[in-house]
Amino acid sequence: MSSYKEIVTKAVIGKGKKQFTTKHVVQIAETPSTILGCWVINHNFHGEKVGNQIIISGSYDVNIWYSYDNDTKTDVIKETQSYQEVVRMRTLDDDVTGEQIIVRSLKQPTCSDISISNHEIHYTIEKELGIELVGDVKVKIETNEEEDPWDEIVDESSDNTIDEQLNDDFIQDNPI
Repeated sequence: MSSYKEIVTKAVIGKGKKQFTTKHVVQIAETPSTILGCWVINHNFHGEKVGNQIIISGSYDVNIWYSYDNDTKTDVIKETQSYQEVVRMRTLDDDVTGEQIIVRSLKQPTCSDISISNHEIHYTIEKELGIELVGDVKVKIETNEEEDPWDEIVDESSDNTIDEQLNDDFIQDNPI
């Protein structure tokens, strides 16, 4: 005889990823000659659900190393960029409670393009974020009320145990 039980558990009810591209401009006092490098570090972010939208707020630090004065001097610009991205997500089930948001960085922010224009440095940052919407769902499972039969445990003891096989006079009978 079988019956059904309902289990309430957490499950992914919506999942997606999105790539974001952001352009920035930095003004500096001297005219740069060459861009020597651009690093994006310290990426922090979190997400929250507002209505049917996911709002991801975060920040990262950008370090741009450049030369100036005809490539005779170098300097590094350090700035923190904050962002807020809005994503619309479809859910797999509308009858869900207890929603939580899990945001993952699938591709860390990186500088994809950088150029010099007079006293300005123009750069583009790309990142890819994965979003999972987790909620409480009800799962119905079939249960079997019949108990499995018990296996009989047979004691397999032998008359010829180790203690009986020992010969106490072995050393005396077989001198070295």
